[in-house]
Amino acid sequence: MDKKTDVIIVGGGVIGSSIAFNLLNDGFSGDITIFEKDRTYEFASTPRSAGGIRQLFTSSINIQISKYSLQKYRTFPDDMAIGDEKAEIDLKHRGYLFLGDKTNLDYLRKQHLLQVNHGVPSELLSKSELHSIIPELQNDDLEVGLYCAEDGYLDPYSVMQGYIKKAKQLGANYVYEEVDYICKEKGKVSGVKLKNGEMYQAPIVINCAGPWAAALSESIGLAIPVVPLKRQIIQFDIEKPLENPLPLTVDTTGVYFRHEGSSIISGYSEKVKPGIDFKWRRDFFYETLWPILANRVPNFEKAKILSGWAGIYSMNTIDQNAIIGEHPQLNGYYMACGFSGHGMQQAPAVGKGLSELIRTGTYETLDLKPLSFERFSTNQLTTEGAIV
Repeated sequence: MDKKTDVIIVGGGVIGSSIAFNLLNDGFSGDITIFEKDRTYEFASTPRSAGGIRQLFTSSINIQISKYSLQKYRTFPDDMAIGDEKAEIDLKHRGYLFLGDKTNLDYLRKQHLLQVNHGVPSELLSKSELHSIIPELQNDDLEVGLYCAEDGYLDPYSVMQGYIKKAKQLGANYVYEEVDYICKEKGKVSGVKLKNGEMYQAPIVINCAGPWAAALSESIGLAIPVVPLKRQIIQFDIEKPLENPLPLTVDTTGVYFRHEGSSIISGYSEKVKPGIDFKWRRDFFYETLWPILANRVPNFEKAKILSGWAGIYSMNTIDQNAIIGEHPQLNGYYMACGFSGHGMQQAPAVGKGLSELIRTGTYETLDLKPLSFERFSTNQLTTEGAIV
């Protein structure tokens, strides 16, 4: 006999769990069932991310989303507390910094104006001001740095677990089984079938499957422009410590670096073929990261790899932005996918927005319609340029 529930969420990571939490916290009285195939979250994208939280985006909608999410992460330990146990996420307001040379100077200036117009306290730092942030920085080729002191980084695994634990406390039901495909009937979603053969009925199914979202959507003949792309992160020690804690710093080449405790983590959006691949290579550090890192900060010349890992971006191949909302061709089928590396930092706003859309039929706190699936057919794209 088929099991029945009111809302099915496919994917129990940070996005799916934020949606479940917000629905229940906002007064949704129905049953919510979350399916997560990876019980230990070993291969989930969130804990494999760099944990950056920033408002330094190039599109208005992403700036608004990030402003809201940053506010929520500031109060996250108390908001997600269970009893006397706070949900600590190690949020460090050490800033976010994009380095600029002659090739991207005008682009950073335009970003800065847009961000300031949206109330973001971003700054364009001079060469001398850059040294006040990172005294060891080699800045001969630099013109400016786009910096926001409010931004920084946090522990993404703790964020995900905070949402999961709170959603469970509020009544969400987590089922650690893999969804095989979505079911539909007469132009409406009707539920899901699991790999183990079980059937669950629901009038609402939300696709939060991350790197597997496109394959899941194709199971009902609805293609979405999302591909999985591997992203590697390397953690290393240096012989001579830096004078100041690092902001999450993005070099002109796209290589980024920040502190992780007393060590450093670094990564880069390398060009790879789409696919699920969790292998990381030491050669990635030696051949791609290290030459750039050592040129930018001499302290990085003497480095020792501690560890590394690979996670998967769910890359929107059209405009590098999330796809959020109900699919226009299937009633009851909602999506929250294609975040292109921004899922963790956008989770609070996305969870709130979908809670409102599902409960009331409209967005109230933030208007997320610019990220609807319809933008692809109307060519009203919202392109994000600041992809790290």
